[in-house]
Amino acid sequence: MINRKMTRRTFAGSLAASAVAAATPKSLFAARKRNIHIGHTGITWVNSEVDQAIQDVGRQGFYGFETFGQVLVSEEPKGGLGRILDASHLPLISAYCTLNLTDPSKRKDQMALAATWAGLIKKYNGRIFVLGPNQVDRRTYKYEDHKANIISTLNEAAKVVTDHGITPVLHPHTGTCIIDGNETYTTLATVDTRYLKFGPDVGQLTKGGENALQVVKDHLALVEHMHLKDYNGKDPHLLGYCPLGQGEVNIPGILDLMEGRKIKGMVMVELDNDPRDPSPTPPIQLVEQSKTYLEKIGVKFRT
Repeated sequence: MINRKMTRRTFAGSLAASAVAAATPKSLFAARKRNIHIGHTGITWVNSEVDQAIQDVGRQGFYGFETFGQVLVSEEPKGGLGRILDASHLPLISAYCTLNLTDPSKRKDQMALAATWAGLIKKYNGRIFVLGPNQVDRRTYKYEDHKANIISTLNEAAKVVTDHGITPVLHPHTGTCIIDGNETYTTLATVDTRYLKFGPDVGQLTKGGENALQVVKDHLALVEHMHLKDYNGKDPHLLGYCPLGQGEVNIPGILDLMEGRKIKGMVMVELDNDPRDPSPTPPIQLVEQSKTYLEKIGVKFRT
């Protein structure tokens, strides 16, 4: 029914506007362009396929790449990753490096390992040392019993890494000595954040029962790197994670927080793929699904 207050002229104008809208390409109503560069980690491929991972990520137009510290080490005798990174026009941004934070008897060796990884990240012009905590038996583990060792080891490692001109970021991870909101908040409130920054994984946080958006918001000033991951708990091959836009994580809200921020690292799309029982879907197809979703919400890629 026409609103009685609408005149014949305004009604005609409304019809005309509707006709224009119907004839206007849908692309004009696409999501606003987001001012943010997005990279991709290599965990969707097995480590032995790092060359393929770099090529695929480069061809898809992502802005950067992350691998593991151990992959950088294993590739050095073969000539390193520089050649394939250059050929793919893809910069190395970061490497994921696990350090033992709970056993003080291993600290000296862990500092030497941190120095080796940081040196290799620097060699390939990377900027971020993603510091992953060590795995523990969560059935018996108590954070408070290990807090002092965790904090002191993080502080020492952060200084070792920053001495190489690299930014270390704490990356809480499922099954490790730092996983949930309480452990994350406590650690970041206690550690020396002049050296150690934050590199959250929003999928890991969601899997752990946390509100990832709130965790990021509460620590935004410390966030210098991020793993952008989604979670729906369905696919065991992907450890319950899923391509972006198919799960519970508020991806647009996370990107709204990060958009326009100048960070040392990069927002990195990530999708875990169990190396012992990988997804039957090829990694490149999983990557394409996430890319398609990001494009729909306004993220632009290199051409």
